[in-house]
Amino acid sequence: MSPLKIKKGANSHSAYNLRPNFSDVQETHTLAVIVDNEAGVLARVIGLFAGRGYNIESLTVAEIDHSGKLSRITVVTTGTPQAIEQIKAQLGRIVPVHRVNDLTVDGPSVERELALFKVEGTGEKRVEALRLADIFRANVVDSTLESFVFELTGPTDKIDAFADLMRPLGLAELARTGVAALSRGA
Repeated sequence: MSPLKIKKGANSHSAYNLRPNFSDVQETHTLAVIVDNEAGVLARVIGLFAGRGYNIESLTVAEIDHSGKLSRITVVTTGTPQAIEQIKAQLGRIVPVHRVNDLTVDGPSVERELALFKVEGTGEKRVEALRLADIFRANVVDSTLESFVFELTGPTDKIDAFADLMRPLGLAELARTGVAALSRGA
């Protein structure tokens, strides 16, 4: 019998290499970070993302406890599972950070975004913009003879879908708040 020869750089078509490389899978996570409401905290949190090359898809910040001087930073970010774990660990080590919750992992959550759309148009385009706004339950918050400003609240994909439909009808400007999120239940 001849000895079995094994080449360096195993064949990529081998049955042992059919599993996907999960370290390359990109996931989107919503993180809720409770911090001291003081100057420079947001810069430190954002600096962590920027310094390590992590992308921020959405960012909202607001005070949640005036007497306790606490704020909530809600960050939507994308990365590999290992990168997300590293982000959470590094956020937890920043001194003014009290708590980091991964709402994507912790269980069901409610995520909403507010957007304002300025749509310019006349005639049939104007009528169609109003009809679509009604379907999406968008509110008209300003109206002139040449434009509307619509207000829409909902999940990010609803905001994106409405924007896509408004573009050919004369979408002139769009302002978005970013995602606000809370875990569901008790």
